[in-house]
Amino acid sequence: MCSARFRFVLLCFTGVLSSSCEKSDSPVDAALAQSMTAMHAAMHDVSLIGRADADFARMMIPHHQGAVEMAKVELQFGADPILQRLAQEIIVTQQSEIDVMKLALKKYPLLSAAKKKNNWCSQ
Repeated sequence: MCSARFRFVLLCFTGVLSSSCEKSDSPVDAALAQSMTAMHAAMHDVSLIGRADADFARMMIPHHQGAVEMAKVELQFGADPILQRLAQEIIVTQQSEIDVMKLALKKYPLLSAAKKKNNWCSQ
């Protein structure tokens, strides 16, 4: 009985994944996908130095930048005034937080390339 349920759940999950991974010709979907791709690439390129504060900021900067870029897509294509306002707030707050993190990173100079560690996105 459990095996049949598991197969059913797995089949449903596979169907959801395959339908959600279909390509779309929508310019909105293309813009959102581009922002996500850029964010993931930037996060992948971050090298960790073993200092929690610095590593946190280095990983969060591209994450926040991705949110800013997605919010810009909402402003360009969206129609819901509530989501448009939220997108504006995201741009202002996330950019402000990026600025704070960049300022904080001045305390943590990058180590030589030999001492850098790949982050979990790079593995």
